[in-house]
Parts: sequence; structure tokens; C-alpha cells
Amino acid sequence: MSDNREQWGSKLGFILAASGSAVGLGNIWKYPHMAGQNGGAAFTIVYLVCILIVGLPILLGELAVGRNTQLSPVGAFTRLAKGSNWKWVGFLGVASAFVILSFYGVVGGWTLRYTIYSLFGGFESLSGNPDASGEVFNNFISSAINPIIWQLVFMAVCMGIIIKGVKLGIEEGAKIMMPLIIIILGVLVVRGLTLEGGSEGLNFLFKPKFSDLTPSSIVLALGHAFFTLSLGMGTMITYGSYLDKKQNLINSAIWVILLDTAIAMLAGTAIFTIVFAMGADPSAGAGLIFVVLPTIFPQIGGGLVWGTLFFFILFMAALTSAISILEVITAYFIDEKGWSRQKATLLFGGVITFVGVFCSLSMGSFNITTALDISFFDFLDELSSKYMLPIGGALTGIFILNKWGIGLFLDEIKIGMEHINLDWNFVKNISNILFIVSALIVCLIIFNELTALVLGISLQEMAGL
Repeated sequence: MSDNREQWGSKLGFILAASGSAVGLGNIWKYPHMAGQNGGAAFTIVYLVCILIVGLPILLGELAVGRNTQLSPVGAFTRLAKGSNWKWVGFLGVASAFVILSFYGVVGGWTLRYTIYSLFGGFESLSGNPDASGEVFNNFISSAINPIIWQLVFMAVCMGIIIKGVKLGIEEGAKIMMPLIIIILGVLVVRGLTLEGGSEGLNFLFKPKFSDLTPSSIVLALGHAFFTLSLGMGTMITYGSYLDKKQNLINSAIWVILLDTAIAMLAGTAIFTIVFAMGADPSAGAGLIFVVLPTIFPQIGGGLVWGTLFFFILFMAALTSAISILEVITAYFIDEKGWSRQKATLLFGGVITFVGVFCSLSMGSFNITTALDISFFDFLDELSSKYMLPIGGALTGIFILNKWGIGLFLDEIKIGMEHINLDWNFVKNISNILFIVSALIVCLIIFNELTALVLGISLQEMAGL
């Protein structure tokens, strides 16, 4: 570790930054529409169980690897497994971050544009008209210039925060944005519950209907529980590398999971109470956010305010995740190549933005397709979420089990917990079980995706479920 390596200014700052990384579009955009399409509360329960079984072990593993080595992913795996090929797991994390931010920045631009669009009354003409709203959205994302302008603004904000550094940029940004996200979501929840029929949204989200749960829903919940915590891309290794030895990793990881999950629940409650109150379809899919909600907000008293607040928190959630993703790449070039923070951020932030332009263009007339006959945007999305992230997460779990070792992993976990009396033999046995189970589950997710890709049929479909 370099003597002048940056560190978090406080425990709260780290927890908010790490939670901000986890709290992204997946919580406010993906989770509600996945729950809406897969039985609501039944899906939510499976999702929460998977968070604890799959997410917690790998989250702790990544934080421990980062803090132990005080290096970004490539350097961390290289140091802990000298002379081996494990460094390629670190490279996979950096590559995953690059791929994800290329299209994530595009969607971040959408959230910013819709925030401004709502603020200036753009939703009023869409009131109660999903067809018109869908046309507006499709015309916007298929435009050659308009979405790129918003993408450039979003990425410029992201790079500006990263250039300021860990403490003055990422941490200070998280201290502002995370409380705002929670407060505004809370206000939206209260507003939704005051609407007639809004309580039906609570029943949908929190009253279990296991008959609606399918094997496909379970696989989806497993995957989302893993992806929502920003695992497999080196983010938590990088953030862990800025921790001092006083930090209780278990306590911090639990706080990250609690905040991440709480915000997902708040977002689901805010959205579904409004959707049910206005008689809209809760299973409208991804279009629920950018197509359906803009038609609903104008029908609510003070709709301009509520719509603007909603898309503003969507923008902030996208930004907190985007800065953590860019930090993975920036940290690699600082640690391994000796670059300055400004040079690494501007150069590779610019390269990522350039690739993102092609992602944006592929949504319109300049449709860059791949051998899989999907847009370049969708190709990068599927490549990262279905293959790169789960492979990285599974290999991290296997690395801790078979290379670094549970014993050394727990030695790192014990630091900062000296005052807590635990049966560490019991903890070791539980850790072994959890890492084995989480690695097997993630491997199952990967195998399921590969089977669907190669054979055109998923495992659950093969089993006749």
C-alpha cells in the first residue's frame, strides 16, 4: 500500500458510497417491473432470501480482498495469488466495468432528460395516453443526436466527481445523494399511499402469492440478487481497498445490503401505489418507468412536482452507480500504471463515452447489430449481466474457497472486530457452506444462460417446469 493512497473519510461515508454503488437503476427501474411481472410479493421474498445467501458472502469476500491488499482488482488478485492466472479475474472485473458503463451512461442520460422534461411540464400532454408516451420515448432514444447530448452531460458529471477523488468526490457526493434518494422516495411513498386505491400496491408488493411464482421467476430473483449489489465487476474490491483496518466489514456489508434492499422496497412501494391507484398495468415491464409513469403523474395533484422528483432520484441512483463503475477502471490505471487520477478518468471516461455513443446510435436508424441479431446496446447489456458479472462473482467465491482460503479470509474479517466475542470455528464452517452455496448458485445461473443461448431453451423449460 502506498503511504499516500486515498481512504474514506468516515465509516458513514464508505457505507453511503458502497450503498450508492449498489443502489442503481436495478433497484428503481428493474426491480419494480420484475416484481410486477413475476407475482409481486412472492418474487420479493425469494429475492430477499437470495440477497442473504448469494449476495452477502461474495460482498464480504470482495471487501476483504480489497482491504487486505489495498489495491484495485488486478493488483489485488496478483498479490494474493502470485505467479498464477487469478489476476485475470481482476482483469475481467475491469473489463466488465468498461462494458457496463458504456451502455449505463446512455440510460443515465435518459433519466436526466426525463427529469428536465418533467420539470418543464412535458408530461402534461401525455396524461392517460400510453401510446403517445411510448411514441415520445421511442422517438427520443432512436434520435441520432438528442440522447447522445444527454449521455455526454451525464458522463461529464460522473467524470467530474471521480476527478475530485475518493473523499472529496465519491464520498461527498454519496453523502448528498443517498439521503436525498431516501427522503424523496419516502415522500413519494406517502403520496402514493394517500391516493385512493394506492394500498392495493402494498398488497401486490408485500402479500405473498406463491402460486404466481414460476421457476423462471426464481432464476430471475437469483440473478437480480447478485447483480443489484454490484458484485463481479471489482467495485467492492476497489471500494474495500480504500478502507482502513478499523472498519468492521460484517457490519458494513450488512448496512450496505439493508440500505440497498430498503431503497428497492421504497421504490417498489412508491411506484406500485401510484400504478394501482391510477388503474395502470403493474406488469408493464421496462416501459413502466419511461412510458407508463409519465402518463400517470399528470393525473395526480401536483403531478409536475412528483414526476420531476421521481426522475431526479432515478438520475441520482444512476449516477451513484456510474461513479463506482468508473472508479474501478480509474483505480486500475492509478495502481498498475502509475497514472494521475485526472489522466485516467478523462482518458478512459472519454473512451467509454465514445463506445456509449454507438450504444445509443444502435437504438435508432443506425442499428449496429451483432451476430446475435440484437442491438449493440442490448448485446453489451446481455454480455455483462448474463455472463461477465456472474462469472466474475463465481470465480471470486472459488478463489476465496480454494486459493486464498477461508482461514485467511476470516483473519481479515476479524480485524476491526477484536472486541466482539464469536465462535470463529462456527463462523468458519458457516462461511465455507455459504461460499460453496453462493458459488454453485451463480454457476447455475451461468449454465442456465449458456443453455438458453446454445440450445434455445432454459434449464427450467427442459425440465418441463
